[in-house]
Amino acid sequence: MYNVAVILGAGNGTRMGIDKSKMLLEIGGKTVIERSVAAFSDMPEIDEIIVVCRECDVDLFSQLITDEDVSFVIGGETRQQSVMNAVETIDECDYIIIHDGARPLVTQKAIINTLDKAQECRAAATGVTVKDTIKVVDDNLAIVDTPDRSRLISIQTPQIFDFGLYKEALKKAQADSKDYTDDCQLVENLGTKVYAVQGDYDNIKITTKSDIPLAENILKMRGEL
Repeated sequence: MYNVAVILGAGNGTRMGIDKSKMLLEIGGKTVIERSVAAFSDMPEIDEIIVVCRECDVDLFSQLITDEDVSFVIGGETRQQSVMNAVETIDECDYIIIHDGARPLVTQKAIINTLDKAQECRAAATGVTVKDTIKVVDDNLAIVDTPDRSRLISIQTPQIFDFGLYKEALKKAQADSKDYTDDCQLVENLGTKVYAVQGDYDNIKITTKSDIPLAENILKMRGEL
């Protein structure tokens, strides 16, 4: 079994209001990207790690992450294109594990549980049940529907797929001129079911500046900081 983790870190810091990649922000003395890579780097289930980043960040990322099993690929204009760039560098593997670099608090338990489900069903993603009541609105923000909360999952990453299945999904998306922002949706487009695995609410995505102290508090509660 040969598994490759693709960690996406090609975004910019626009929503953070900073002039550098948010992957370079520090959480408890380590950058976001270092923590994200570290979650996968010492797992026997992971054989190779590909970090997708902007061309301008390659040198700095490679200085921060010196693990010989980690390689770097230049990202594309969209998420789908970024993953595709990584896929094109993989000769062959059994499962591809796609993870947002902006989720540095993912646990190895969540990774293993999702991988186990993917090996059983070919496609799986970690997520958490929705706590809030969700409303569907129209163009005027008038509420038109209230979905059953018990059937709603907030999907996170990692999202893990049989490699052959994922390549087939990419090929179909290209043929259909589709560009998906979610890898599950990409695979769903084949008519293949993707199974959700209950994850952790702590697996937050670093999106705004307030997420940094929140992440540090989570690490402190875990006894990791």
